Formats: sequence, structure tokens, C-alpha cells
Amino acid sequence: MTPIDILIMAAGKGTRMKSRLPKVLQRLAGRPLLHHVLDQAAHLQARSAIVITGHGATEVEAATAIAARVEATFDLQFVRQEPQLGTGHAVQQAVPHLREDGTVVVLSGDVPLTRPSTLRALVDACAGERLALLTVELADPTGYGRIVRGADGAVRGIVEHKDASEAQRAITEVYSGIMAVPARLLAPWLALLTNDNAQGEYYLTDIVAMAVADGLPVAAHRISDALQVAGVNSPLQLAELERAHQLRQAQALMEQGVRLADPARFDLRDDARTGARAALVCGQDVEIDVGCIFTGRVELGEGVQIGAHCCIANASIGAGAIVHPYTHIDGEKLGARVGEGALIGPYARLRPGAQLGREVHIGNFVEVKNSTLADGAKANHLAYLGDASVGERVNYGAGSITANYDGANKHRTVIEADVHIGSNCVLVAPVTIGAGATVGGGSTITKDVPAGALGVARGKQVSIADWHRPAKQPKP
Repeated sequence: MTPIDILIMAAGKGTRMKSRLPKVLQRLAGRPLLHHVLDQAAHLQARSAIVITGHGATEVEAATAIAARVEATFDLQFVRQEPQLGTGHAVQQAVPHLREDGTVVVLSGDVPLTRPSTLRALVDACAGERLALLTVELADPTGYGRIVRGADGAVRGIVEHKDASEAQRAITEVYSGIMAVPARLLAPWLALLTNDNAQGEYYLTDIVAMAVADGLPVAAHRISDALQVAGVNSPLQLAELERAHQLRQAQALMEQGVRLADPARFDLRDDARTGARAALVCGQDVEIDVGCIFTGRVELGEGVQIGAHCCIANASIGAGAIVHPYTHIDGEKLGARVGEGALIGPYARLRPGAQLGREVHIGNFVEVKNSTLADGAKANHLAYLGDASVGERVNYGAGSITANYDGANKHRTVIEADVHIGSNCVLVAPVTIGAGATVGGGSTITKDVPAGALGVARGKQVSIADWHRPAKQPKP
């Protein structure tokens, strides 16, 4: 098979984004637009990917190189286009890096949702010997280059919108900005480009007419799915593309049997912090209410119910568990796990390292971090469990906390099976509460409590008769 080399045009300023962040680094589904495009190089098993940068080049190159080091299977290179004199001029900068034996696939850094199957069909249409264009039918083609065909239906050229006649502007088949072309043909055509046009720019699309003049066939792989070639030039377009992408993901989940209360209010995103790709793996009869955001890899077991407006990242939730509304679960790199039949929330927070067993209850305004709770343990109200090991059937009272940080180091609390922790207790780590022990409400525990014992550490109650509160003095 002819080797594939990807060219990605990412030099534009993106003025309409009105942002200091370069346009190609704006995020779609939690990931920069350019990184979505780079995925195509991996899907096509490309030999190399050359990113043409310009505005914000240093920032774009740094962000892209970091991402590519993690997962790239191709040779990544950067070339700069300074100044920016058009699409043809951009590709000219990459010519010294192209090998003659390859097929060059030209992509745009702000067009993130092209399907791998579409690009593969385009490469097949090129077949290593002809110019192939990806085209699309648009109801409103304003701003796009029109595909001009002869009487025989063959492609004769591309006319940019600003240079098109009224008759040509009526054409609804447009060039997407994506093409495949043998490198041995591309270089000599690029050398012949001129800027004799309304924009005073060097258009890459002019090579179509050159191919026709040379007697070479020009293939047009036409699609009807405009989303695959939609670009981003403004915050509004970015938001529209985000919703379209999320709806497509939601529809795919529903086709697998997932019940979404409203597919228009669903989000599945990559995790920029950990690099985890978006993946929501669901068992049978999973139900997800409105406004939920899933980040990174999330697994939902059979019959899991996710309440409204939950945020769940990098977590595994066992079969039959119920996550009530407004719960926040974020496993980050350590991950978080919720056991089968557990009840979580509402308004609960599970942080990295939270590992919950079967039928654990975590109630409203309870936070769990780097802690394990064995089967049947319960913390139902207003509590904090950090760096703790909690045994089976423990009841952890409202307002109680593990004091796990001494200002320099973290320490662990061990609460063995069948312990009862009263309300408003402070367990100062490192400390162990033995199996079956009870800690009286309001206690600050600094020493181990033996198994089966009652631990109480609080001041003696004193009642003062006829005591009067201080009264405010009248203003002069």
C-alpha cells in the first residue's frame, strides 16, 4: 500500500474566536480541535503527520508534541507558514518534508469530525495516481469553493466563493478543504501557483485545474454528512459543533440500549488532565437522567441509574447502583469504584482512590478520598472520609471526619467491621477503631479504641443556672 503522509493546516489566527488561545487549540468534547484531526493520522496508519503552524505556533507545537508523545504511531513534524499567504502557500512550506513515494492527505486543523471511513474512501479514490477531493452537498454553500464539472460530469476545477460568478455560486457541491494527492504530482503543481485572484492569495485549489490541464483524472468522493467537514471559526460554531457531536454520541449509546432521558442534554468528554479518552461503557438497562457529564473512561454496570446533573469521571459503577442527582465522582488517575447495589448522593463527592464495596451508602454532602469502604458501610450525612480503611457494616455518623493531614504528611485511619461512629466526631489519624467498637458523639479520638469498647473523648457538660446572655448596649 502506498504510504500516507498527513498535512494539517493549522496556521490561521481565528480572529472571530476572540480568544488568546489559538483556534486549533479550542476544545471540542474536552480535547483540542487539532488533536481530533491528528487522530486521523493514526486511523489511516499514516507514516507521518506534518502540522503547518503560524499564529501561536509555539503554543500549538508544544501542546501537540506533548499529546503525540503519549500515543502517536507516526512521525510528527512541524513547519511554519510566516506570513500566511493562503492555503497553497501553506502546503508549499511542507514540500521539503514530503517523500515522493507517498500519498498526501491534506486536512484542516479546525475540522475535527471527519470519519476515518470517509478518509479511507478518499485515499482509495486517489489510488496513489490521481487527485481526489472530498466534496459535500450544502443547502447554503456560501463561503465555500464550488466544484465545477464539465458536461460529462468530470471535475474541471474549484472556484473560490469570492471569485465565483453568479452561475457558479448557484452550485451546491463544494470542496471540503480535504484532498488526497500523490506527492510526486503535488510538488510541481505547487511550484506553478500564482496569487492572481480577488484575495491576492495562493490557493491550493488551483491545482485542480492544473491536474485537468495535464490530462489527469480528478476524483470527487461526495458525501452528504456536512458535520464531517464542518469547521470552527467562532464560539457559536464551536458550540453548535459540540452539540452535534454530543448528539451523535448519545444516539450511538441509545442504539446500544442505554436510556437517556434527553439526548440533547448529555455530554461525554475526553479528560484533558489525565489524557484519558472519552469512553462510556454501559451494561443492559442503564438509565441516565438529564444534564450528566461523563469524562474519560466510565463504566456503568447493568441496571445502573444516574440521576440528573451528575459529573462522573474515570470511574467504575457496579450493577444496580444508584447515583442520585448532583453527585460528583472524579477518579482522576487513581480511579474510583462504586460497588454493586450502592446508593450514592445526592450531592455526594467521591474523589480519586474512593473504592466502595457492595451496598455502601454515601449520602448528601459526604466526601470520600483515597478510602475503601467495605460491603454495607454507611456514611449518610455531612461527613468526610480521607485516607481511611472502613470495614463492613460500619455506620459513620453525621458531621464526623477523619483528620488525615498533620500539616506535612497524610496519615491513615482504620475503622474495623461493625463500628459505630457517633455524630460530630474527629478521628485524628493515625488511629484504629477496633471491630464492634463505638465512638460517642462529639468525641475527638487521638488514641486507638479497642475492639468492642466505647470510646468517648469530650469535655464534661456543665449547666449554669440563671445565666444571662450579654445584651447589646443602646446606641447614644
